[in-house]
Amino acid sequence: MIRHDIAHPFAIDAGSGQAAQAAYQDHVDQMIRQVLLTDPGERVCLPTFGAGLRRLLFAPLSAQLQSTTRMIVTQALHTWLGDQITVQTVTVDTPISAPGLPEGTILVTVGYVLIETQSVRQTQVQVI
Repeated sequence: MIRHDIAHPFAIDAGSGQAAQAAYQDHVDQMIRQVLLTDPGERVCLPTFGAGLRRLLFAPLSAQLQSTTRMIVTQALHTWLGDQITVQTVTVDTPISAPGLPEGTILVTVGYVLIETQSVRQTQVQVI
């Protein structure tokens, strides 16, 4: 049986009139994006939720930025999704390390194991 959860962003399914559903692995991918792109303090009831990656866009592009971003991503995912995924790798690319990326862009690639199914997955989040 395939497990489904509420899709993000929230929408109403036109056919059923109920909350739109997403397959479980897609739902986890959506949760990763929420954690990484939400700034701490943005959610009133969860003031520490999020990694706040958009704040890093104005930092100088350097090896330190890449290391800091890897640490922030790993810690945020462990804190908020540690019961759903096991993070295996976090790769951070900037226009310096990946010349094809547009200026002012950070590309974060998270490799993880989905705990429930033990499947290896990968999610890319481009922060603009």
